[in-house]
Amino acid sequence: MPSSRQNLLLLSSSSSSSSSSSVSFFILNTLFSTLLFTSYAAIPNHEASVLFSWLHPSPSISSSFSNWNNLDSTPCKWTSITCSSQGFVTEINIQSVPLQIPFSLNLSSFQSLRKLVISDANITGTIPVDIGDCVSLQFIDLSSNSLVGTIPASIGKLQNLEDLILNSNQLTGRIPVEISNCIRLKNLLLFDNRLAGYIPPELGKLSSLKVLRAGGNKDIIGKIPDELGDCSNLAVLGLADTRISGSLPVSLGKLSKLQSLSIYTTMLSGEIPPDLGNCSELVDLFLYENRLSGSIPLEIGKLHKLEQLLLWQNSLVGAIPEEIGNCTSLKMIDISLNSLSGTIPVSIGDLFQLEEFMISDNNFSGSIPSNLSNATSLMQLQLDTNQISGLIPPELGSLPKLTVFFAWQNQLEGSIPSTLASCSNLQALDLSHNSLTGSIPPGLFQLRNLTKLLLISNDISGALPPEIGNCSSLVRLRLGNNRIAGTIPKEIGGLGILNFLDLSSNRLSGPVPDEIGNCTELQMIDLSNNTLQGPLPNSLSSLTGLQVLEASTNQFTGQIPASLGRLVSLNKLILSRNSFSGSIPLSLGLSSSLQLLDLSSNGLTGSIPMELGRIETLEIALNLSSNGLTGPIPPQLSALTRLSILDLSHNKLEGHLSPLAGLDNLVSLNISYNNFTGYLPDNKLFRQLSPTDLAGNQGLCSSIRDSCFLKDVDRAGLPRNENDLRRSRKLKLALALLITLTVAMVIMGTIAIIRARRTIRDDDDSELGDSWPMAISLHSRN
Repeated sequence: MPSSRQNLLLLSSSSSSSSSSSVSFFILNTLFSTLLFTSYAAIPNHEASVLFSWLHPSPSISSSFSNWNNLDSTPCKWTSITCSSQGFVTEINIQSVPLQIPFSLNLSSFQSLRKLVISDANITGTIPVDIGDCVSLQFIDLSSNSLVGTIPASIGKLQNLEDLILNSNQLTGRIPVEISNCIRLKNLLLFDNRLAGYIPPELGKLSSLKVLRAGGNKDIIGKIPDELGDCSNLAVLGLADTRISGSLPVSLGKLSKLQSLSIYTTMLSGEIPPDLGNCSELVDLFLYENRLSGSIPLEIGKLHKLEQLLLWQNSLVGAIPEEIGNCTSLKMIDISLNSLSGTIPVSIGDLFQLEEFMISDNNFSGSIPSNLSNATSLMQLQLDTNQISGLIPPELGSLPKLTVFFAWQNQLEGSIPSTLASCSNLQALDLSHNSLTGSIPPGLFQLRNLTKLLLISNDISGALPPEIGNCSSLVRLRLGNNRIAGTIPKEIGGLGILNFLDLSSNRLSGPVPDEIGNCTELQMIDLSNNTLQGPLPNSLSSLTGLQVLEASTNQFTGQIPASLGRLVSLNKLILSRNSFSGSIPLSLGLSSSLQLLDLSSNGLTGSIPMELGRIETLEIALNLSSNGLTGPIPPQLSALTRLSILDLSHNKLEGHLSPLAGLDNLVSLNISYNNFTGYLPDNKLFRQLSPTDLAGNQGLCSSIRDSCFLKDVDRAGLPRNENDLRRSRKLKLALALLITLTVAMVIMGTIAIIRARRTIRDDDDSELGDSWPMAISLHSRN
């Protein structure tokens, strides 16, 4: 049985070998598993080391990342870190923490990373090129940092990427074409960087793209690629504040899901394509501050979901299409600063949700439709700078939410509707530069929210109603250039926060009420060109913030209040063409902010106060002309080195002009019709003065010859000023008298000598004449 024994042996041997093999496999498998587990355990530790070494220099490590410990075997419990079940980092999410470190993170160490968010963290440096090795990345947000350099082309390797958010950095270079390889990309946000060049047409391949925003990159140029019309899921397209040029592609009309189109402040030209009417989901259409031409397409009426239409500051022409009334979701229309014409469509009244309607600075004509009152949500109505005529519809008073109504610079006529007093939320009403008549409705001053009432340059008459004091919210009241008569009511003192009061060029009379001093916030008062009388109230000194006081061309009398010198904020004081008397208050020298002082054409007397020389801020003008001022120009005025205009004409001033020699900033000077004497300062202005600026000064060398200027006087040895001139005249007179006496004495002496010699020669015994002693005397002196 050797063969069977042999078989048994072989079987036994085979069984033994198989058993040994199984044991070996088990041992190897266990060892491999242990090594694999150990290897897996080691990799997270490496991720922790990379993260910690990157963040360690940051000053925020101790506060915001206190649980980051380099001794941890895994970072999975660290702040801002998320891991997978296997212990690999899948998310880094750091937001609004001032890291203040370079972006030197070794991203290739994070093969499982799906989400990378480091935003508003002040990281610097460049985006690492190895970001393309994180092939699992789906979401990248590095916005609002200080990153520089280019967007790495390696991002194109991220096939799973859905969101790339790099806005608000300092990235430069072009938008890489390789981004078009990120076929799952939904959101691409690159706005507010320093990117340049063209928008890659290849972006049109991103069929999943929903948001593309690249605005605020001022060096992006060229046309909008037609291919963007192939991004069929695009909902937001933003290219504002770039140098995009050319026309809007017709292909944008294919974007049936487009909700927001923002391409403003660019170099877009051409017409608005009618195809945009196919973008039925469009909510926001922002095309303002471009160079668009042509008309507003009728097809815009198909945009039933449109809420905001902003086309201002273009070159659009034609009329507002009546079809705009079909855009029943519209809340804001701003088509100002174009060349649009025609009338305001009646269909605007069908826009019941309209909140803002702004058509300023166009060529619209016709009347204001009364059915605008149907737009009961209207808050802003701006119709200014057009050719709109007719009456202001009383129906506008039924707009309960109206806060702003501007219709200035039109051709409106008739009276201001009293119904506007029902607009209880009205804050600003400007109807200036029209032909409105009648009186101001007293009810307007019952509007508790009214801050600005401007009715400048109309034909409004009547008196200021005492109800004016009830409008305690008024900040600006401008009623200039009308025919308002009567007095300024004392109730004006109730306007406690008023800062601008303009009542100029009316027919107001009577005094300025003392109560004006209660308007303690006033910065500007213009009462000019009225027939106001009496003295200026001392209560004006309570207006410590007053910057401008204009009260020229009235009938004010009395002295200029010395208390005006307390107004340290005053920069313009104009009291010309009144009947003020007395002297110029010395206290005006305390007006440390004064730039313009005009006291001309009054009855002021006395001298120019030397204190005016302290007002070193006086740089626009000093006009003291047409008064009765006397005395010399005070030397202290030489400190007014900023002064541009000086008028001292038509007074009784005297003395020399040397205090004006150093006023090199003067561009205009008039000293005519005074009593100035002496010579002219030698500077550019005086050499360019016309004779009329110097006329009427009898003692002034004013022929504009070289000999009239001080430097030439020095060279000629002529007198420099009035005192020198007087001394010179006395010296000349004394010298002339001395010469005359000397000559006379010489002649008389000569005659006497001749006669004496003749007498001696004749041996005459007659009595000597009267000349003898003189002759002897003279002879003896010789």
